[in-house]
Amino acid sequence: MGRLHFTLDNNFTDNILVVGILQAAELPAMDVGGSSDPYVKLYLLPDKKKKFETKVHRKNFDPNFNETFSFKVPYTELGGRTLVMTVYDFDRFSKHDAIGAVKIPMSTADFSQSLEEWRDLQKAEKEESEKLGDVCLSLRYVPTAGKLTVMILEAKNLKKMDVGGLSDPYVKIHFMQNGKRLKKKKTTIKNSLNPYYNESFSFEVPCEQIEKVQIAVTVLDYDKIGKNDAIGKVVLGASSTGTEQRHWSDMLANPRRPIAQWHSLRHQEEVNSLLFSKK
Repeated sequence: MGRLHFTLDNNFTDNILVVGILQAAELPAMDVGGSSDPYVKLYLLPDKKKKFETKVHRKNFDPNFNETFSFKVPYTELGGRTLVMTVYDFDRFSKHDAIGAVKIPMSTADFSQSLEEWRDLQKAEKEESEKLGDVCLSLRYVPTAGKLTVMILEAKNLKKMDVGGLSDPYVKIHFMQNGKRLKKKKTTIKNSLNPYYNESFSFEVPCEQIEKVQIAVTVLDYDKIGKNDAIGKVVLGASSTGTEQRHWSDMLANPRRPIAQWHSLRHQEEVNSLLFSKK
């Protein structure tokens, strides 16, 4: 299944576990075309609160990631945790396949010095995370006109939010720069867990600003009486990670062409914490 090269270090004064994902090697071909587009997702068991993803490397069996991630865990609690690093094959229109994983119980790690090693990937277990649903959107950037168009196409398998087992979902788009919300747009409200929108929104973004902006896409359940609850969220931009960052790069590499992709919704708190830890 291939191998993973990583580092582990524990900063005792700040209670921070630092994980370096260096590279992977000898990965198998996962796509029909005989290639793989790998990225690594990592989190700590049992809580799985904070998940990180590396960037996606196109058509590469031996990718160099060289990315570092930090988990804040008091040293007294570290022994009860297990670090999971799973290598996935990215796919724009369907579920990403897990290639393999490395699991390290923290109780077995020697933190008297920083650790660097290669481990063989083992069969990855199914990730039993709560499914919030998926959203399909297309991004299009026209540099000459300085225009960014976000088209919300559809969503599927949205989490039931109402007592009656339904949801009335709509999508809210925040146009952000350096973490500040500048503009807000909304789709219409649908009465379906698999809504079809096909609604388009445009923002003015000069060429020199495109690296600094982010698009936050939140799917919410409309409620006539109370607060509208967020079902899930994704943030796209140059500073995103994983599949969101890949979509953004593909848009920039194909000016004037709409690039569509499915994204799995994440919990709003998880996305927000990643947003602010990036800054």
